[in-house]
Amino acid sequence: MAIDNIRTKYENAGQGHLFTFWAKLSDSERKSLTRQLEILDVDRVNRVYKKAVATEKDAADPNHTADAIEPLPAGACESVDHPVKASEWRRTGLKAIADGQVGVLLLAGGQGTRLGSSSPKGCYDIGLPSHKTLFQYQAERIARLQVIAEGECGKAAGSVIIPWYVMTSGPTRRETEAFFKRNNFFGLDSKNVVFFEQGTLPCLTMEGKIMLDSPSHVAVAPDGNGGLYAATRAPLSPTDKSHTVLTDLRRRNVLYVHTYCVDNCLVKVADPVFLGYCIAKNADCAAKVVPKASPSESVGVVACRGDKFSVVEYSEISKEQAEKRDPRTGELAFNAGNIANHFYTTSYLESVESFENDLAFHIARKKIPTVDLTNGEAIKPAKPNGMKLELFIFDVFPFTQSFSVLQVARNEEFSPLKNAPGTGADDPETSRRDLLAQHRRFLERAGATVEEGLEIEISPRVSYAGEGLEFVQGKTFTKSGYVENPEELDALL
Repeated sequence: MAIDNIRTKYENAGQGHLFTFWAKLSDSERKSLTRQLEILDVDRVNRVYKKAVATEKDAADPNHTADAIEPLPAGACESVDHPVKASEWRRTGLKAIADGQVGVLLLAGGQGTRLGSSSPKGCYDIGLPSHKTLFQYQAERIARLQVIAEGECGKAAGSVIIPWYVMTSGPTRRETEAFFKRNNFFGLDSKNVVFFEQGTLPCLTMEGKIMLDSPSHVAVAPDGNGGLYAATRAPLSPTDKSHTVLTDLRRRNVLYVHTYCVDNCLVKVADPVFLGYCIAKNADCAAKVVPKASPSESVGVVACRGDKFSVVEYSEISKEQAEKRDPRTGELAFNAGNIANHFYTTSYLESVESFENDLAFHIARKKIPTVDLTNGEAIKPAKPNGMKLELFIFDVFPFTQSFSVLQVARNEEFSPLKNAPGTGADDPETSRRDLLAQHRRFLERAGATVEEGLEIEISPRVSYAGEGLEFVQGKTFTKSGYVENPEELDALL
């Protein structure tokens, strides 16, 4: 697009100030700014800003009648604590995997900044005996699950594929791809690991003006984990604009998609039980949840806002609501702790575009480095001077026609890595502890005795969820260590 047309477009949108320094820019700086402005949908930015501000204003209006927040209705949430049902769901899920109908979307755009690392969080080593990273653990779970599906569904060895779509961000894209290549994709076929990038939105002044962080560059920020949906429609390559995550899913005939965050060391990637449950429920979209640890736990819960499913933040629930219990079960009424672990049909992911304009972005007011438009000098603000806009991945829940919830055990499926080493909660030490404790349970459930104080790490390639360890029945383990194949367990007796 000619620069005059771009300038006219931005001036008509009330964002002509982005050309303030045009006359002083070098040719390379002009090209860089032009590329940014060509890609940016300025009318969408204005629309998103207006809706976000209006939604926030409505919520703050004392005369605004908010939809009542209610617990999940009876029957909306089931639990894996029903062995017969869970076994049926697992069979259904494994068949879908064996038939090539399942894909996985990984949210992996974050850096390990809080952990003292500038690398992508998936590259982090939580201190296991094997020193495997989060990425490696998840890759090996996929590899093991493919083998399980082949064996239990009568498929030829190497024939089952679970494609893995890894959503990175601008700061993590290059290093993530290099890490996978350096590690030979952890044994997976590189053709089945697809990298794509989370989108960004411009940072805005409080009045909705797009901010510059230099005279030739627009200040941008990630658009939140809810940016996943738009990112699945973005071209995977600048040379082939028709190839997206969504078209790749369709090309592979993937019908069902599991989505999760990279920082959960206990995640069951492409969990066949969850998949089978969602398929049996004919769900378009679904959420895995864990019971709240206590009424006051600072976690969002899956609940109902009016007649729509939603994630309700803990700050929106009164003390009385938080402590309320279900008279039938004795459990907390608002008990479905959200862990960002979701199921979608591919059709549902494709449909998000049709209602995306109805989603209200959330406003985060921040201190954003910018430039003085009168002289081009850098400004490092001491207090919030602008806003970043983001969507949350669960913002689509109220628009779902068929929504389901599955409750799972926290100690088996959720141990997030959020905080710096030594914090004492959701840190590398708790992740390591929880994973090794799970491996102890795998052995004990298989009939083995593990002496007190031992740490035995079992590769995901040996066991995905405790299966395949029947041969340890009656054995006593007396040594710590980690194993990459079943035979190595004998050395720890």
